[in-house]
Parts: sequence; structure tokens; C-alpha cells
Amino acid sequence: MRRKFIHKHPPSIVFVLTLLTSCRLLCATSEEKNRNTLSTEARLFSAASMADIETGQKDDVKTSPAENQVDAIGDLKAEHDTRNVGTLERKLKSRHVQFLALSGAIGTGLFVGSGQVLSLAGPLSAFLAYLITALNVYCVVHSLGEMAAYLPLPGAVPVYASRYVDEALGFVLGWNYWYQLAIGCPIEVTVSVVVVDYWPNDVPKAALITVFLMAMVIINCFPVRIYGEAEFVFGAIKLTTIVGLILLMFIVTLGGTPSGEMIGFRYWNNPGPMNEYLTTGSLGKFLAFWKVFIQATFSYGGSEMVVIASGETENPRRNIPKAIRRVFWRIALFYVLAIFLVTLCVSSQDPRLLDAIQSSAPGAAASPFVIAIENGGIKILPSIINSVILSSAWSAGNSFFYASTRVLYASALDGKAPKFLTYEKWGVPYACVGATTALSLLSYMNVSNQGEEVFFWFSNISAVSTLIVWSAICVTYIRFYHGLRYNGISRDTLPYKAPLQPFMAYFAICFCLLVALFNGYDAFFPGKFSAKTFVPPYIDIPIFVSLYLGYKLVKKTRIVKLSDMDLWSGKAEVDRLEGTWPEANPRNFLERIWFWIA
Repeated sequence: MRRKFIHKHPPSIVFVLTLLTSCRLLCATSEEKNRNTLSTEARLFSAASMADIETGQKDDVKTSPAENQVDAIGDLKAEHDTRNVGTLERKLKSRHVQFLALSGAIGTGLFVGSGQVLSLAGPLSAFLAYLITALNVYCVVHSLGEMAAYLPLPGAVPVYASRYVDEALGFVLGWNYWYQLAIGCPIEVTVSVVVVDYWPNDVPKAALITVFLMAMVIINCFPVRIYGEAEFVFGAIKLTTIVGLILLMFIVTLGGTPSGEMIGFRYWNNPGPMNEYLTTGSLGKFLAFWKVFIQATFSYGGSEMVVIASGETENPRRNIPKAIRRVFWRIALFYVLAIFLVTLCVSSQDPRLLDAIQSSAPGAAASPFVIAIENGGIKILPSIINSVILSSAWSAGNSFFYASTRVLYASALDGKAPKFLTYEKWGVPYACVGATTALSLLSYMNVSNQGEEVFFWFSNISAVSTLIVWSAICVTYIRFYHGLRYNGISRDTLPYKAPLQPFMAYFAICFCLLVALFNGYDAFFPGKFSAKTFVPPYIDIPIFVSLYLGYKLVKKTRIVKLSDMDLWSGKAEVDRLEGTWPEANPRNFLERIWFWIA
């Protein structure tokens, strides 16, 4: 046919027809490429199509003269590989991460706040409240840890929520989480000033606030390695102190003090294991037991700090799971065991404890550990414990400062906060440091009595914020869990696989929401309702819901479908670094012990 056509028609017509046919084929090819280029980003960069994209790039380079199209595809792929990664530096070593997990969980909530829990609820209720809350923390941290080990991004909690649940949840979680952490800085600065008042002094409050706050700001202006070294030192101090206190409480209860009095379970029998609150009988004991859950939750706040730092951790696929696996044992040992022993040594009706709480005594005066030491006739130690409480309060504020800047930086990278907040230099997000510093200036309100009243409201706006954030983290994990199943990714292939999932996440959601909704129940008892009893426990709930619905209506976001879930953006950069970290091997028995600890 082709030969007959050539013979029947002149060469010029054949040439024109051939040229037109070639142009038509080129146009069809161009249209097909344009349609592929304009397809959705999720389809373009899904795991199944990554190899096709790379092959397509190579073919385009060889066959197509349209190099700009190749460059566009390359730019999209590069943006996909580094999305939400940022430009912070991975300078936190394994020992920094391990002690960060420790120092974030041990603070004034354990040393001082446990006294309020004991006096209100009694020894058995206090022990059970800390034990059950520890189980909740275990569920939350392991849920978050599995996501962070798979995709270790800086301050990634709001990023996970945007990708796996809804962009509106990522927006509200980013700002709510930042405020919860950032307001912790002026709170801990204020606590530090109060702790100093344990020793007689004439130093002005404003001067002490300036010293403590500026120290936090300066450390967080240095590269993250300096922050890691500071928390390593404070973590070592807290570790040594809590281990010493556990041993000391055990000795006190056995009668190894100068008074020689053996205590045993005396205070569990008299005045009894459970106190009453608001009413008598079994109901009163249950109300007292339920009331202290919010204080126990506050004590555990910061246990997830190690995950927030995953984006700046060396070898995160090894160090994050290592830290997560030890969270339970550190909680069980340092919190639950310490609370159990101190409830044996101090009565819930101890006059010193009640007087210290009623008079808002500064520092160690309200610590049940110090009261047990004083009752045993041991000298000097109370001042040493107060020094540790001071370092713990400042260290907790420093950790809150660091974590808040990374969460805000992650929100800015994800487009949920102003773009100028992504500014960083030398691996430090200085714009976010400035934002947290501005909020921390609220601590100066405590210089005057009127300011103290206003500061009370600012600080208590986020009273249940921790519970809301924890429940949102577990909702995000459940979506992540089902997203993995939908995409055929086995959890056995993940760097860390949390046990008993998704049941642990469901338990944490139920527990957090129950405590958040009913922790202010006493405001509804006759004669108890007031702004101070009602607003702090509940104000954060309508704020959270309003921000979520407002963003959803304005941006018209929808719940992310499992088929559209982005499980890969930013993962290639972490995969590229994996295997480049030096593997340290212990050379002797002492190094083996040290490597197990840190």
C-alpha cells in the first residue's frame, strides 16, 4: 500500500503528509505529557509510581528536547523528597535523646505536685492515679514514636495530623500545641522564682525572672547541640536525685532514720488509703480519686519531648525507638515507684504538708519527699532537694522553650503559620525563638499582685490542652495505622512497631477525653460554681473546636482519604542518611553499661 501511495502521488505531497502526521503525533505526545504533569501530587508521587517517574525522566532526557519539562518534574520530585524536612541540623546524639526523654518527664510535678495529690486523694488513690496515667502516657508515646521513627521530621506532630487526618486538625494542633508548650516557659520561670524564696533573700522578683528567662533564651539561640548538652547535665542531676530519693524513702519506711521509727503501711491504715472529697462515703472517695487525674497528667507532661526532637536527632531510626522502648520503665521506676514509697512515708493528713499547701509555701517546703526527710530527723538534705527542684523547674522550662519553637517551625514549613517563621540560621529557627520569647514575657506579670491574677488566666487556658493534644495524636496514629494497611505496607517493616496497636491508641483517646470533659465536675456542686472553678478546666475545649471548624470552613478542607494519604514526602531524605551514621560498639563492660543507659 505504501509503495502504491508513493508511486501515485508526487514526492512533495508525500513529504507534506509525512510532516503533518509527525506533528500530529508530537502534539498528541505533548498533550499526554501535560495531562500527566497536571495530575494530582499524591498520584504523581505515590510509592507505586516513583520508579515510573524516574524512568520517565530518563526517557525524556533521551528523546524529548523539552528540557524545561524534565526540570519541572525534577523540581517536583526534589520538593517531594524534602517536604517538611526543613534545614535544621541533626546534632542531637544518642545520649542527648535518652536524657531528654528522662528530663522531660521529671520535674516539679513529681517533686512538689505529688504532695497536693496525696493530701487530696490519699495514698492509694494517688498511687492508682499515677499508675493509670502512666499507662495512658505509655500508649501516647508509643503511638507517636512509631510515626516518628518511620518519618522523623522536626516538631512533626501537626504535620502528621495534616497528612493523615485533616489539614484543619494540623492547623489547630500546631497552634494549640505551641501555646501549651510556650506558656510552660513563663510558668516554670515563675516556679523557679518561688523556689528561690525557700531561702531568705532580698533579690527583686523582676531580676530573678530576667536571669531565668534570659538563660533559656540564650541557650536556645545556640545550635541544638548546646541545648542537648544542657539537658544532658540536668537530666543526670534529676536521675541521680530521684534514684537517691527512692532509696532514701525505702530506708525511711523501714526505720533507718535518726528517729529509728519503722513506718511500713501505717499511713495507709490510718488515716486510710482513700480520702473523701465534696461528699462522704464511696462517692466522696471516688470524686477525690477522679479529681487528681488532671494533676497526675500535668506531672507527666513532656514525656513526648524526645519525639519532637526526632527531626534533629542523629540516626533517628535507631535512637528514637531506643528511647521510646525505655519510656515505660523510666515512668514505672521514677514516677510510680517513687510515688508509692513516698505515700508510705508521709500521711495525707500530715500537718506540715497541709500547712505548706494552704500557705502556698515556696519550693521544697510543700514537697512530700522533703517532709518525709524532716520527719525522719535528717538535716541539710531539704536544701539540697530544693536546689534540685530549682534545676528541675528551670530545665522543664528550657525543654518547653525548645519544643515550642520546633512545633511552630513545623507548622510554618507546612503552611499553617506565617512563612517568616521558617527563618533559621546555624540550624536554629530564630523567628520561632523570637515568638516564644515574646509569649514568655508574660512571666513579668507576676511582679505585681494584679498581674498575678491575669497570669493565672493565661496559664490555665491550657490546663487540659495536654489531654486534647494527646487524644489528637492517637487519632492521627489510628489514621496512620489504617493508611499503612491500605497501601500494603506491613508494620513489621517499620523501624519501630508499637505493641498492642491500635488498641492502645483507642484506650488513650477514651481516657484523655473522659478526664478532659469531667475534670471540672466540682464546679457544678452547690456553692462551688465560679469563674475560677469553671473556666480553667473547660476554656480550651471551645477554643480548640472553634479553630478547627473555622479553618475547615475558610479553607474548605476535608478528611484525608486513605487513597490520598501522603506517607512518603520527606522520607527519601531520611532514607538517604540512613547508614551514614557511625555505629559505636562498646569496648569493655563499663562502656556496655553506659551504652545501655545512653
